[in-house]
Amino acid sequence: MPDFALALPHGPIQEVFLGVFFVTGTMKTVLMGAHWHFSRNMTIVRDGTELTLINTVRLDDAGLAQLDALGTVKNVIKIGALHGLDDAFYKHRYGATLWAPAGMPHDNDLNADKLLVPGGEMPFKGASVFLFEATKLPESIVRIDREDGILVACDALQNWVGPDAFFSDESRKMMTDMGFFQTANIGPVWKKINEPQAQDFVRLRAIPFRHALCGHGVPLRDIARQAFDARFGEVFGI
Repeated sequence: MPDFALALPHGPIQEVFLGVFFVTGTMKTVLMGAHWHFSRNMTIVRDGTELTLINTVRLDDAGLAQLDALGTVKNVIKIGALHGLDDAFYKHRYGATLWAPAGMPHDNDLNADKLLVPGGEMPFKGASVFLFEATKLPESIVRIDREDGILVACDALQNWVGPDAFFSDESRKMMTDMGFFQTANIGPVWKKINEPQAQDFVRLRAIPFRHALCGHGVPLRDIARQAFDARFGEVFGI
C-alpha cells in the first residue's frame, strides 16, 4: 500500500441517527505559521449495504474492522478544501468513488471521479448538495433527507462547544483565545481564509434542516437551524 498518513488516535464509530454514523479523531497540521493539534470528525452514511464517507478520518485496524462491519465502503465525499488528507487511503483500500465539487483541490494527486452538482447525481438516496459561491476555496454542505434534514458540513459550520481529548494543550489555549469554542459557530480560520459573503448564508438559511454534523465539534441535534440562523444574523447581519 502507498505511504499514506498514519492513523492517529480516534474514538469509536457511533450511530447518531438511523444509518448515520459519526467518529471523532485527531488532526495535526501547520497552518498560518502555527502548529495545530485538534479534533476532526468523519460522517458515515449507510444506504442499504453501501457506505459513503464524508470528511474522511483514517481509522486504525480496530476502527476499520468496525467500519467494515457496517457495510461496504463505496463512496468518499470531499466537501471542503481544507480537509481530504485521508481520502486517498480510503479510495485505495476500497476502490471507492471520489465525489467533490468542481475546482476542489485534492491531496495525493487525486482527482474527483464524479462531480457534486446541485440537483445532480448523488452517491446515496435522499442526498443533495449546497455549494458556496463566494468563497475563495471550494466549500460545500451535504443535506441528508432523514430526521427532518441533517446537514453534513466541513469547516464553514462548526459545533465545538469545548476542547476534547484530541487537543494538545497548546492548541486548546490558542483556539480558546481565537473563539473556536461556541455552539453553531462559523469556523474562524475558515472565515479568515475564505472571506465568505452574506449571500451564501442567505441561500443556506433557506434550506430546511433540524440537525448538523460538522467536521469539527459534536453533533448538533434538534436546534441546528435556529442556532445557525442566529449565528448567520450575528456575523452577517442577515
